[in-house]
Amino acid sequence: MIKATIITIGDELLIGQTIDTNSAWIAQQLNILGIDVLRRVAVGDNYDDIYTAIDDEFAKANLLILTGGLGPTADDITKPLLCRYFNSKLVVNKQVEDRIMSIFQKRNLPMLERNLKQAEVPDNCEILPNSAGTAAGMWFEKDDKVLIALPGVPHEMKTIMQEHGLIKIAHTFISETILHKTMLTAGVGESFIAEKIADIEQELPPYIKLAYLPEYGMVRLRLTAKGQDEVALYSALNKYFNAIINRLGMIVIAHEDLTMPQLVVRELIQRKKTIALAESCTGGLLGHLLTQEPGASAAFIGSVVAYSNEIKTNILKVKASTIQTYGVVSEPTVREMVHGILQEYQTDYGIAISGVLGPGGGTDRVQVGTVCIAVGNNERKFTKTFKFDKDRTLNKDLAAKWHSYCCGNC
Repeated sequence: MIKATIITIGDELLIGQTIDTNSAWIAQQLNILGIDVLRRVAVGDNYDDIYTAIDDEFAKANLLILTGGLGPTADDITKPLLCRYFNSKLVVNKQVEDRIMSIFQKRNLPMLERNLKQAEVPDNCEILPNSAGTAAGMWFEKDDKVLIALPGVPHEMKTIMQEHGLIKIAHTFISETILHKTMLTAGVGESFIAEKIADIEQELPPYIKLAYLPEYGMVRLRLTAKGQDEVALYSALNKYFNAIINRLGMIVIAHEDLTMPQLVVRELIQRKKTIALAESCTGGLLGHLLTQEPGASAAFIGSVVAYSNEIKTNILKVKASTIQTYGVVSEPTVREMVHGILQEYQTDYGIAISGVLGPGGGTDRVQVGTVCIAVGNNERKFTKTFKFDKDRTLNKDLAAKWHSYCCGNC
């Protein structure tokens, strides 16, 4: 069994100034490769603490991945430490040096000596090029074990791992075929799903594992098969994957590993349809989620952030009497909001959201966490009221993501 440890370096992680997303992302990628993560360790910018953490974890793991401490400032001490650990010395790597110089020339910025020092790397490591920044990744091998050192900047770390690290890890450690199939469900919790497919899960052979990956409002189910015969693995994986889909029925909204925004944008593009949004309580978050997806401009036309009642009535043409009679957070109001956005942008579909996210603003009539969503076109509109019980941030996130529940009924 290949065992891995992830060490993240930086005082900012220990005091909570920076949230460690690096180790979570790396652990997810290693899990996909079938590599178990023993531990995730965070240490500050202290030479002895870093050295001890590396020594302790390298004794237990086949693969050790470090992030942080590779920058040009005085607190970036990882490279000298690795020289000591692997009995090497720092040398200038021409490839890294040329990369750094080209970045500064392209940006018309002055080159400092401390920036050029980033081209110095231990002489017994293999460079993992960084196409997103100046700090190169480094690959060390010792006693049939591997240590990878990566910059702490998340997008640079991900770029190095995706372009080089994960491929090299797979070639070095993985000898058997690993296949994955993922489906996305919505509307029910993982316990309900587990009960529903309990007998199928019990029938799974030892070489196929089922993982439940829940998040608010959704659960991903991932089947992973490991073995030597790829054809047989694929056949068995499809058999159980299809059995689960047939058992769960309509709560399965995607047969592959997609996010809700990806699913909505892809469906709209494939059907050559357009959409516009009228958001109140979500303040444009749904529009942000949709436009995160490449090619969204082919389907997403625009939005109105109708946070005030005046915008609802003046731009979206919601009747003042509707708001007075039913309230701003009500299904009649969002129904008129979606009608208004359809007229304003002349799209095939529209979505409208209004709610009370909290912590204040609730009444006896409309409690905190109440969100009304309407989805529809000029012929048909579907509305639903949700009752969320989280904090403001999570309620907002749920409101933006649960539009897909309504989309499935339209």
